[in-house]
Amino acid sequence: MPLHSAVALICATVSLFVIAGAEDPYRFFNWNVTYGDIFPLGVRQTGILINGQFPGPDIHSVTNDNLIINVFNSLNEPFLLSWNGVQNRRNSYEDGVYGTTCPIPPGKNFTYILQVKDQIGSFYYFPSLGFHKAAGGFGGIRILSRPRIPVPFPDPAGDYTVLIGDWYKANHTDLRAQLDSGRKLPFPDGILINGRGPGGASFNVEQGKTYRLRISNVGLQNSLNFRIQNHKLKLVEVEGTHTLQTTYSSIDLHLGQSMSVLFTADQPAQDYYIVVSSRFTNPVLTSTATLRYSNSAGPVSGPPPGGPTIQVDWSLNQARSIRTNLTASGPRPNPQGSYHYGLINTTRTIRLANSAGQVNGKQRYAVNSVSFVPADTPLKLADFFKIDGVYRIGSISDNPTGGGIYLDTSVMNSDYRSFIEIVFQNDEDIVQSWHLDGYSFFVVGMDGGQWTAASRNGYNLRDAVSRCTTQVYPKSWTAIYVALDNVGMWNLRSEYWARQYLGQQFYLRVFTTSTSLRDEYPIPKNALLCGRASGRRTRPL
Repeated sequence: MPLHSAVALICATVSLFVIAGAEDPYRFFNWNVTYGDIFPLGVRQTGILINGQFPGPDIHSVTNDNLIINVFNSLNEPFLLSWNGVQNRRNSYEDGVYGTTCPIPPGKNFTYILQVKDQIGSFYYFPSLGFHKAAGGFGGIRILSRPRIPVPFPDPAGDYTVLIGDWYKANHTDLRAQLDSGRKLPFPDGILINGRGPGGASFNVEQGKTYRLRISNVGLQNSLNFRIQNHKLKLVEVEGTHTLQTTYSSIDLHLGQSMSVLFTADQPAQDYYIVVSSRFTNPVLTSTATLRYSNSAGPVSGPPPGGPTIQVDWSLNQARSIRTNLTASGPRPNPQGSYHYGLINTTRTIRLANSAGQVNGKQRYAVNSVSFVPADTPLKLADFFKIDGVYRIGSISDNPTGGGIYLDTSVMNSDYRSFIEIVFQNDEDIVQSWHLDGYSFFVVGMDGGQWTAASRNGYNLRDAVSRCTTQVYPKSWTAIYVALDNVGMWNLRSEYWARQYLGQQFYLRVFTTSTSLRDEYPIPKNALLCGRASGRRTRPL
């Protein structure tokens, strides 16, 4: 679709119902998604490029901006982009996962209409279908505060996106074929920093100045540790929440997580290692980039600095130290601490246990014994068009069943405007990482062993960090509080990508009988229709 056609579509849409006030700007993006040769670990493989770039271009925006992203699929297979951390308030149709959005067919386009309503912070986008994430197609998203909203630190001299993640030399089609045949994937081959292997990426700084790094773990399997030789990292933001400004020598990012750190170029002028290494693995994967002072007197020297490797307690203690800055503003002028989540009574407790096993001789992963299989029609479209038989409400239990793994299109129903507690119980011996689309939640507790009602006595009910992705350590639990104030069909998934692909996910249906635009927008006029929704009409102008 040409840009002027996309603009015409948006004008028609906005004239029908208000997506945002007239004062909220529009930003337009035209993206062509193609295959291309990439060599991040020294061997040729097929990557997914956006406008010829790997990783894809950054999205720069400001709170409440409307983002009009026209995506043309030049691949030979269906494609979708999803927006990790963008809440798509009242509009899960735009979420870009198969439960909400029909794939873009090869040779066709789709225009996403997003609004970063009441959000700030650092996030990323990624391809959600067919193990495409192992080929690229991801990029950074930054949402800046509006000009009159105070930010709790001075403007940095530079603001860099840093996308880190483990990587395979194999093409995504080969990895997908392994999973489809019922096998596990091998250990990854390396770690990329902004799409480059060891020593490939560099960041330029001037002595004495302070810089912001927006770091996201866009990898497939492993938690990662980030550090800069001889420099301290001051944490300032985690997935849209300004944090207490704690200083660390290195910091863990689990799968799917994003955060911002500040560092000052206060060392003698030379080049320094930026190091990213895998956590809780044997062997340890390591990759480096270069921090380059403008007046550098020489190249990096000595071995790259070491970091934590298998120490769980180190990571757990660091995670507990990440807390909300209660006096700082968020996307609005009022302090982040003005929402007293700890004083709200929860109305429901959902306990979720991950598991691994085999079904019909093939490897599968499950939540409360249910291994998710996609339906033939996006669940959100089935809801809108009232198509029976696509999924069953209540197809996943609120609590672990302890039974064997079975296949189903798992959807859990929930009430709009309820305030709930979710406990992730991890009885396996690897770290889990969970993400909930459409929401931020308060990480109120995490500890080893089995969660019980008595575990609530140790909850942080004052300044827990609000984020959209949380880790669960081996043989441990993590508890979150979430206010279900965003109507829609929302994916709750493992960020361990093979586990997500083989069933460790489900959809949380936040439902209301209201048809008011204040609660949920109608289906987009340009929505693609597929499966049993094919041939139907979205809505008249």
